[in-house]
Amino acid sequence: MFTGMTGRTFILPKAVMLSMTETWKKEAQVSLPTLSHLLPPPPSQYHFLSLSLSLSLSFSLLSLSLSLSLSLSLSLSGYSQMVQVDESRSGYAGSQVDLGCQFVNSDPPVKISQVTWQKFINGSKQNVAIANPALGVSVLPPFKERVRFKNPAVRRTTPSLEDTTITFSNLRLTDEAAYICEYTTFPAGNRENTVNLTVYARPMIQMSLSTPAIVAVQTNQKMTVATCVSANGKPPGVISWDTGLDGESSSQEIRNPDGTFTVRSDYMMVPTRQTHKKKLTCITTFHNERYSDSVTLNIQYEPDVTIEGYDGNWYLNRESVQLVCQADANPPVSLFQWRFLNGSIPDKVEVRDNILLFKGAVTYDLAGTYLCDATNSIGTRSASVEVNVTEFPLFPHEISQGHQGLGTAIGMVALGGSLLVVAVTLLAVLFHRRQRTFKGDYSTKKHVLGSSSYRKGGSLPPYPPLPQVLICPEDEDKKTEMYGRPISLTENIHELPDSADQMNRTFSVESEVEGCGYGEQCFAFYDETELEMSVDMVPQTDGSVISKEEWYV
Repeated sequence: MFTGMTGRTFILPKAVMLSMTETWKKEAQVSLPTLSHLLPPPPSQYHFLSLSLSLSLSFSLLSLSLSLSLSLSLSLSGYSQMVQVDESRSGYAGSQVDLGCQFVNSDPPVKISQVTWQKFINGSKQNVAIANPALGVSVLPPFKERVRFKNPAVRRTTPSLEDTTITFSNLRLTDEAAYICEYTTFPAGNRENTVNLTVYARPMIQMSLSTPAIVAVQTNQKMTVATCVSANGKPPGVISWDTGLDGESSSQEIRNPDGTFTVRSDYMMVPTRQTHKKKLTCITTFHNERYSDSVTLNIQYEPDVTIEGYDGNWYLNRESVQLVCQADANPPVSLFQWRFLNGSIPDKVEVRDNILLFKGAVTYDLAGTYLCDATNSIGTRSASVEVNVTEFPLFPHEISQGHQGLGTAIGMVALGGSLLVVAVTLLAVLFHRRQRTFKGDYSTKKHVLGSSSYRKGGSLPPYPPLPQVLICPEDEDKKTEMYGRPISLTENIHELPDSADQMNRTFSVESEVEGCGYGEQCFAFYDETELEMSVDMVPQTDGSVISKEEWYV
């Protein structure tokens, strides 16, 4: 079956059609190589040579002759048309983006009949916008309110269609697709190119505590304390946690029907009193962008109770003492209660909420164990302190700064008074002893002890003074025979000579005593070398002799 030049269709026998086909193949094989000799050499700037053949069959019913006509179409790249577009474009949902398209005409130029933008998705094409020199510009639904040709020349009465860039405003996730920019020209035909549009969606990031108030648990079981959500993002966000707390996180990702993603991350830990008011930060990374959000943990717990004020040094008559019940609690303590485990609280103790005020001086009846109960909405906890009362202050001990200052002042006053009393006492003793001291000649070195010739007036005896020790030559055994017992010096003082004749007897020093015969009285001679030994001796009014040191004391 074939169509003749008159436009009518004829049906030929199969044998005739096969014969005609073989004849056309042979003629074509012979004719095509010879065509190259008829073409001019291509210029150096041509990149390629394109040949197209068209066969037309003419059939004349009268002559029943067949003729084969061959037409040649020559296309040189240096003179071809080209459509230039961006390879890909992207934008965020709700933003604006341009899809560029420019036509590079040939030389000589071809006539642009129409430009059409099409959306290609899932294998089908959908017209977006059309620019026609005769009919003007047309934008089709659902793009009519959001798409326009950027170049004003396209919208003129006599338009210029070389630049047909379109602008998308208020991008939607459904706008993501491949877009075709197609030029219809005469007589060259259609030219087109494709640009890929990607639409991103910024996620909605939200961080929250699992509950407004988290109650501390007594066990070590972990629980979710905070949640971070990256909702409706495209591509999906990546969530991490920044905190010094000892916990762990778990995440899950959900794909939404519109192509976005929701990511949820839970942070789990053991809530305790120590984690109250700690900061917890969620970091979401999305398409090379970083977002962070933080919360402060609100952990509720029972009171942690301590009693302050007892320093271990409560003694009799001490004043201004008190006990304070301190409680760390969330929520705050609503009730304080004091108890005295040794009975009822003493009468002179006043209860002021969390303070026990002890009026007056400390007494023994204040000793005992004091207990404080602190209560909040979570529970009740207690603390106790045992107070001991001593008779005197305990030193060393730690005293408050105020007590230290007072003690220092009192100590200084007491010390000054003591020094003054000692000084007055010493002066009185000195004065009294000076009144009783012998007022003689202190150049006298020694005096005879118990001498009858010694006068209270302070005059010296007519004989030289004795040395410190008087020694008789008799040995102890003979003295014991004569006297029946050892004789001391003081018992024989009366035997000292009274007369001048006896004074002529030889005196000797201790080293010479051995020269005395037995039974002879020997008196120690005053030796000048012993002068320095007697310098400190001072006679007294009662006849005795003492050293200056003893006299002074």
